[in-house]
Amino acid sequence: MSTPAAAGPLTGFSSSAQAMSLVAFTSVATITLLLCVMTGPDRDDLDEFYTGYNSLSPMRNGLAIAGDYISAATVLGTGGVIALTGYDGVVLALSTALSLMLLMFLLAEPLRNAGRFTMGDVLARRMPGRAVRITACAATIVALLPLMLVQLAGTGDLLAFILGFSGDSLKTGCIIGLGALMISYAAIGGMKGTAVIQIMKIVMLLGSGTVVAALILRRFDWDPGALFAAAAKNSGVGSAFLHSGLEFAGGPAPRLDMITSELTVVLGGACLPHITMRMYTANSARQVRHSMGWAVPSVALFVPVITVVGFGATALIGRATVAAADPRGNTAYLLGSRAAFGANVSAGGTLLFTAVTTALFLTLLASVAGMILACANSLAHDVFAARVLEMPPRREMALARVSALAVGVPAILLATLVQHRSLQPLVTLSFCLGASAIAPALVYGLFWRRYTRTGLLWTLIGGTVTTLVLMTGTNLVSGSPAAAFPKADFNWFPFTTTGLVSIPLGFAYGWLGTAVSGRRQATEQRRQYEAVEGWILAGAVRRSG
Repeated sequence: MSTPAAAGPLTGFSSSAQAMSLVAFTSVATITLLLCVMTGPDRDDLDEFYTGYNSLSPMRNGLAIAGDYISAATVLGTGGVIALTGYDGVVLALSTALSLMLLMFLLAEPLRNAGRFTMGDVLARRMPGRAVRITACAATIVALLPLMLVQLAGTGDLLAFILGFSGDSLKTGCIIGLGALMISYAAIGGMKGTAVIQIMKIVMLLGSGTVVAALILRRFDWDPGALFAAAAKNSGVGSAFLHSGLEFAGGPAPRLDMITSELTVVLGGACLPHITMRMYTANSARQVRHSMGWAVPSVALFVPVITVVGFGATALIGRATVAAADPRGNTAYLLGSRAAFGANVSAGGTLLFTAVTTALFLTLLASVAGMILACANSLAHDVFAARVLEMPPRREMALARVSALAVGVPAILLATLVQHRSLQPLVTLSFCLGASAIAPALVYGLFWRRYTRTGLLWTLIGGTVTTLVLMTGTNLVSGSPAAAFPKADFNWFPFTTTGLVSIPLGFAYGWLGTAVSGRRQATEQRRQYEAVEGWILAGAVRRSG
């Protein structure tokens, strides 16, 4: 094996790379906005706006699902965890892929059969009522808002790191400008427009990432074992880098903390509303199966790519350098990509690195646009349109576009306020809410005959409140140097995620709410479910008599 030369600290990138990245970012923003305008729906076609109905083939829909699933938080956050903790980061990446497989085999077809536009449609299929729709909308916004803040706030830092500026006002300007662009994507393009952006993003991300991973492996004579050994040597912790427990070593029960975190990712990632909304775009159960057949391999391919790049960052420049650039390792993917080219970067290397940074830029744009669209759709369809018996399609579409603005503007303002704090609690919070409130509601709502409206409301509200309360006591919020409030210490919950307590309680709330509903409500809800059970589970219309 040829030993790579030790790389010094990477304090910035060449001026040519910065200039090329700026041109690429501007071009991508212009082209994607034009695509949204060109593919946007007609004024009165709700199905086209909400689902891009009948316009997405299984391959395109599958790539769009993968694009929505691999967010900027996944690329930057998971890459950082791999570079800083080794084995634990790889398990996190595998859990991410496993989550999509869970969605594919358990929930995808029932979601497609039960839903029309939103999660509120899925739950109201058997439990009609405004209370169900409003609660589902609130759960959608509460679960996705933290992720939107993370990626909007990370926009300024990422562009500052790539383009070489450090002023807070410039970072805030990036957040506001790009946030406005993301709102435009959702409001103008709808589901079809954002799908086009997601497809571009996943193709660029997988293509550039695969090339970078190949360059890193080539530097170690195509021997993954040599790469892992070099990463362990440069990690500063030796063989512990290749074994479990490093990420959670400071806690009272590292193994239990790790298992809980992975379970939260698996359940939460599969049920977040901006992912499940892609199930409604398929026009048949067969199409949703074929779509997931494209989405799962795309996400699975990204696992070895991000693993090699993350280990490559540690092996080539050292764990200390990665941590010095960002304590959470969010720049590890960029640093690993840059180090893959060695000390002398050719024009081709600069071009490839520009492709990597452009893919990350597009990932930020596409991820937030998809989340804004999911929240706006729910707000318009479940809250506003549900109040009117027959709302004209044109008016509801106008409401959806205004809702994108109503969701996006507060998200931008909040992102400017939290940009200087650790954002890890917000990422964790979204997955915990997905696992503790939305997952139990969907599982019970799709598969349990006795489930009642009271049980559903208890699940969503109880799971959300429990998660929010427990999250305030984790070491991600206070009690550690990398916490959101590093100078304070009100850390009372001994685990990094709330899943160990909040996930069982989320399911328990649904059972308890159903148990106290009374025989009359339980009987009525069971009859309503039996009337639609065949359609939800198999897409079959129940025959009378």
